[in-house]
Amino acid sequence: MSLFGLAVVLAVGLAGPLLAAPARARVPVAVGEVLAGVVIGRTGFGWVRPEEPVLSFLATVGFALIMLVAGSHVPLRHPALRSGLRRGAGLAGLAGILAVPAGFGVAYLTGTGHGELYAVLMASSSAALVMPAIDESGLRSTPVVATIVQVALADTVCIVAVPLVMDPGRAGTAALGALAVLAAGAAGFLGVRWLRARGLLARVQRISIVRGFGLELRSQLILLFVLGGLAQAVGISVMLAGFVSGLALAAEGEPRRLARQLFAVTDGFLGPVFFVWLGASLDLRPLAVEPKLLGLAGLLAAGAVLVHAAAVLARQPLALAVLASAQLGVPIAAVTIGTREHLLTPGESGAVLAAALISVMVTGLAARAAQRRQARTEGESPR
Repeated sequence: MSLFGLAVVLAVGLAGPLLAAPARARVPVAVGEVLAGVVIGRTGFGWVRPEEPVLSFLATVGFALIMLVAGSHVPLRHPALRSGLRRGAGLAGLAGILAVPAGFGVAYLTGTGHGELYAVLMASSSAALVMPAIDESGLRSTPVVATIVQVALADTVCIVAVPLVMDPGRAGTAALGALAVLAAGAAGFLGVRWLRARGLLARVQRISIVRGFGLELRSQLILLFVLGGLAQAVGISVMLAGFVSGLALAAEGEPRRLARQLFAVTDGFLGPVFFVWLGASLDLRPLAVEPKLLGLAGLLAAGAVLVHAAAVLARQPLALAVLASAQLGVPIAAVTIGTREHLLTPGESGAVLAAALISVMVTGLAARAAQRRQARTEGESPR
């Protein structure tokens, strides 16, 4: 791949920010980048070959970084996690239980045989989408606390579950590989804690800031790539390596300087490369000729919303219940693994991603509905 080709990939990726710019649209940047990739990839003009080694490698690094950022958004240090743990865990458990028959029902109706995967997709959520939506909308209440916990738990569990359910024949091997990555990530986290407790980390950070060495970013990337290399060595996706690195960062507390550096590398370069590559890898043409695949996308999206909406039975406000159904990281992980390993049927990857995009739009509406409900409630409170 030439530098000119890389420039083309980054240029078409600007479709993401352009579509996300209107405040009312609330379209995630990643959606526009994936759509741009669809236009120039297998579905569209074929200008980009996703199997090209350099582009594929850059996309892998971008995928790991995106999952790192997603993991760092899990609010492990948020005070709400402890206070709302029981209720949030109950809501996540309810969605998980209901997702099992729903997932197998969709697999039966569409004849794909991927019931386990569909169940995980429907039960999943996205802290990277929900947390910013809650912050931007100024939502605050006991049910909101429960939603935060629910989303954090669902995001973490489903990310770990995706590689296990996608290839049940290798579930045992994948589980052992996942445990190895988790253990290595825990060891890295404990090592950082040890350095911080002895003041060594603070000293290194001061030197890095004064001298402009960028040591925090370098250290974080080294840990990420060590875990990613381990993941590849044991035969699992770098997705888990990235997410574990992000969880370790969230548990320790992400310094603002490192957050800005990760944002620059991920959102400014490798993230767009990954999402354009992902869109270019998809062949959405079967969706136009196979009503079954369109039905699959609709059923997955509707199933995710309904499974989470059932939280109203536990007296959770409907808007917040639907907000928790936001999906992005888990479906993208499933599509990426399925595309690389040829585990999904032709067109199925597009249907899974289309369902995720539908859920993003639905949850955008849910966030606004929750904001209006809170405004009405506060307006009706005694003066």
